Amino acid sequence: MVVGVAAATVAAGAADVAVTGSDRGPTPSSEPPPGAAAGLEPGVELTTLDNGVRIVTERMADAHSVTLGFWAAIGSRDEPAELAGASHFLEHLLFKGTAQRSARQIAVAVDAVGGEMNAFTTREHTAYYTRLPVGELSFGLDLLTDVVGAPAFRPAEVDAEREVIIEEILMNEDTPDDVVHTHLLEAAFPDHPLGRETLGTEDTILAMDRDQIAEFHAHWYLPANLVVAAAGDLHHDQVVERVAAFLGDAPRGERPARVAPGLAAAALVVAERPTEQAHVAMAWRGLDHRHPDRYALAVANQILGGGMSSRLFQEVREERGLAYTVFTSPSSFADAGVVTLYAGTGPSRLGELLEVIDDTLDALVANGITDDELAVAKGYLEGATLLGLEDSGSRMGRLGSGLTGRGEIVPVEVHLARTRSVTVADVNSVLCRVLGAPSVLSVVGPFHDDDPRLAAAMARADQRLRLAQGSDPRSN
Repeated sequence: MVVGVAAATVAAGAADVAVTGSDRGPTPSSEPPPGAAAGLEPGVELTTLDNGVRIVTERMADAHSVTLGFWAAIGSRDEPAELAGASHFLEHLLFKGTAQRSARQIAVAVDAVGGEMNAFTTREHTAYYTRLPVGELSFGLDLLTDVVGAPAFRPAEVDAEREVIIEEILMNEDTPDDVVHTHLLEAAFPDHPLGRETLGTEDTILAMDRDQIAEFHAHWYLPANLVVAAAGDLHHDQVVERVAAFLGDAPRGERPARVAPGLAAAALVVAERPTEQAHVAMAWRGLDHRHPDRYALAVANQILGGGMSSRLFQEVREERGLAYTVFTSPSSFADAGVVTLYAGTGPSRLGELLEVIDDTLDALVANGITDDELAVAKGYLEGATLLGLEDSGSRMGRLGSGLTGRGEIVPVEVHLARTRSVTVADVNSVLCRVLGAPSVLSVVGPFHDDDPRLAAAMARADQRLRLAQGSDPRSN
């Protein structure tokens, strides 16, 4: 239950926050830029069928596995309010069976070869994938095309899975570090689908019927929105042939028309829970998928709260012992972005935690980073990128997410070169534009809206609001 919300809204546009788009109406923001996917690195091949299906593969001659993924460029932001949660509902239902296979037959077939099969839903895409021994490529292609392209949507299975999703929503409500992020994004993107929980709500899931879900699938799971990605010891032509046989005659379909979020955000939201910890999350508007400063922001995030050597980890956990977990994370979308911060502490120490976080942020924005911090952060990001390319699953994910989200696949060496080229000035600039802007604060814990332990948090939220509006005395 949300018990307190700061009455005023923060005009995020008061600072130079790099958020593209406007409220003027729908724009086809998921359309890839001209010339996308040109300059592919060795081993990566791309074919686009006449109807728009994009098929991208990477040959890993020494791999013992192959990973296949079907990526649909449709997520929770593309759902009408009455169908909130439809994409996630589909994620569950596509594994419940096709005309040729039952859910049990699918599970047994994958287990019988030692494989794995899974899916996930985000705000802008949904992905289905299977990882199998290399000798099972043909089986995997046959299975995944059937599961994604021809689900049965049997009424009894829809109803059974509806109950599973309701339990997932309830589990989320019982997990305070999930709740604090749910309320955080609702406050960061008020009255916009980017702020909605991808699971939907109990009301929307209960109201959604079988035909509505099937129609959502039939309308959006068409070639214009589909990317097939694969990595492992495979041949590109083999993948293209199988996908073309199944999807080559499908109508192209349309891409979703997306409206960029406005710049207003709630300053503070508090949810009362009988928890042992106070869960705290903050958010700032970040950068979109294709923003050239996204590499500088990745470095900035690493220095602020991305790892054990980060300023927040060292100050909040190592020096003060205020939290077991504290971290920051950037997320990007087609036309917006967000940087989030999370920490948990004892309720009596909430004020101290927020003060330390604010002081750390203020010092970073005011004074910038050091040369040593830059070197450590860039070294970590380069190493993590390379370590993340050791298996077929991570390589398939790189291909699928790049082509689905940005309409391009940035070669690894180009990505590393862009990270290496980031300077102290680049990082300081993006820190000022993003973290120097107003933030949103979400708190979950044993608090009432008039709890004196929240007085300092309320004062800080009000101060951030006045700074954004230019009325704070320090801005004169």
